[in-house]
Amino acid sequence: MSRPALLALADGRTFHGRAFGADGEAEGEVVFNTSMSGYQEVITDPSYCGQMVVMTYPLIGNYGINPEDFESARPFLTGFIIKELSGIPSNWRSRGTLDEFLSQHGVVGLQGIDTRALTHHIRDKGAQQAVISTRTLDAKALVERARKLPGLEGRDLVREVTCAVPYDWEDGEWELLAGETRVRPRPLAGKYYRVTAYDFGIKQNILRKLAQAGCSVRVVPASTPAEDVLAERPDGVFLSNGPGDPAAVPYAIENVRRLIGTVPVFGICLGHQILTLALGAGSFKLRFGHHGGNQPVMDLASHKVEITSQNHGFAIDRGSMKENVEVTSINLNDETVEGVRHRTLPVFSVQYHPEASPGPHDSDHLFHQFVRLMEATR
Repeated sequence: MSRPALLALADGRTFHGRAFGADGEAEGEVVFNTSMSGYQEVITDPSYCGQMVVMTYPLIGNYGINPEDFESARPFLTGFIIKELSGIPSNWRSRGTLDEFLSQHGVVGLQGIDTRALTHHIRDKGAQQAVISTRTLDAKALVERARKLPGLEGRDLVREVTCAVPYDWEDGEWELLAGETRVRPRPLAGKYYRVTAYDFGIKQNILRKLAQAGCSVRVVPASTPAEDVLAERPDGVFLSNGPGDPAAVPYAIENVRRLIGTVPVFGICLGHQILTLALGAGSFKLRFGHHGGNQPVMDLASHKVEITSQNHGFAIDRGSMKENVEVTSINLNDETVEGVRHRTLPVFSVQYHPEASPGPHDSDHLFHQFVRLMEATR
């Protein structure tokens, strides 16, 4: 039997629908994601910590749940909002339903609302705090709660998602075994470069891409001192994606500042923002962020356009960047900064997610660029 549920936004807009997943209440910033598939990757992406995600594609859950597509061990978003939940998942890799998965992990889901209207509202009014409840349908009370919730600016969400202790990553990309209905990590030709990866909320497919490119990866907590990293004598340092406001993690910015000029550095998403702030730039919050698998990014040197996957609510202020930092790519939708490099040091980063493969292989060259930098500076 379907359970009634209510979504209440801080600006007073409400949406009545039906619950799935866990019973209870969820709080967080509401953002929309324009991907047509990949809901498992979205749900388990640590970058969504503190947020509730609206999927713009109308039918979600149609291929079920399979562990190979997880980006981390569990969901990190606080709520999941869709138009319609598929009643019959169908995929040879499926190990369960989306409804069961969210229920198991205590994530409140909402379906049966006009997600197009909600997306338009967020686009016009901006991302904002909200509450989903299956316990009360008192719209006025829920709106008041939403108005009292803290925003993402100034909140250190990285501490909520980073690993507790260092660990090593060995697996390459998935491959399908001939004649079998299962996948396994692809055998690696060899590991030649020692990479320390800062975990600000790292996605597992980033680790697979690094390993496949020839890197032996040591993942460390977000607060690991730069001196401890350098003591291990890595060939390169990787700065991962993660949730929230880059200015809210000054310890990470300071550690990266100490690493610049001593070892090649490559950053993705939040790692890109932390690196750029360490180079002296500033950041700002976007109106509704970039979340989805269809963002066009142009390389300013070649004018080639890549279709990219993105998930961020903050961006780098181009006008605040120092002369020794070059913008390498921009978003064609709003001309925000999508990539930078230092003009003289082996340091570069991108705002988008090359490991998510929406192109599908448009951005793989970035991992090989990192390897070439390490090779040149060994």
